[in-house]
Amino acid sequence: MKKNIMTALIAAMFTSVFAAQNKIVVEGSTTVLPIAQKAAEVYMKKNPSLNIIVRGGGSGVGLTSIIDGTCDIADSSRAIKQKELDNAFKKGKKLKAHTVAMDGIVLIVNPSNKIENLTSQQVKDIFTGKIKNWKELGGENMKIVAVSRDSASGTFEAFMELALEKKRVRPDALTQASNQAVANIVAQTPAAIGYIGLGYLSDKVKAVKYNGIEASVETVLKNKYSLARPLFMYTEMNMKPEVKKFIDFVKSVEGMDIVKEAGFIALK
Repeated sequence: MKKNIMTALIAAMFTSVFAAQNKIVVEGSTTVLPIAQKAAEVYMKKNPSLNIIVRGGGSGVGLTSIIDGTCDIADSSRAIKQKELDNAFKKGKKLKAHTVAMDGIVLIVNPSNKIENLTSQQVKDIFTGKIKNWKELGGENMKIVAVSRDSASGTFEAFMELALEKKRVRPDALTQASNQAVANIVAQTPAAIGYIGLGYLSDKVKAVKYNGIEASVETVLKNKYSLARPLFMYTEMNMKPEVKKFIDFVKSVEGMDIVKEAGFIALK
């Protein structure tokens, strides 16, 4: 009887170890999410014994999770902050950044809005609350509905730095937890304006030029579009072999094809 129990315990232990070794948890940025989801889907077809779990939540959530040891890969649409690096160091973790794509943060309005271009000053004034009505910009007499990302978002952090010079977003802005949520509200609200990653652009919203420049693969790669940023996947420096192989796949030619399919800008 004791022998049977011991055998069962050993078998359960090996099963648990095998499952842990063959599972990768990816969490974080909703901007990087489509890339991670499609890459995971393709990679699991090539490696049927591997289980890759992909979740959103925002860049801050992903980075917190990898520091706490609850995920293997943290998707992030911003660079890691010094306080996050300090927290990782306190917990004995060394993190490595893997750039997996480039992105342009696109300003979007409802398709019914006749505005085609906004200057950097106008965007700053809209999102800080100085400009409150579209008629001030040559548009219709409508109170502007500003739609922003929440503070856990890397897109929010990047937009704050690149477009707002770290000025505070207007208090009446509608904060959303994902790029898609922002796009949905703008698509349904004639007076709305928001910002999303390039991969979330669709014909349900209208992209607005920024300082006369359209967000595109060409303008981002040629450094003409100023609301551009790299997209990252963070891992531990000493990542497990399965994680390294997946990261290598994402950065491969096939992985870059997935980046393009997701609407983002490949590195090669």
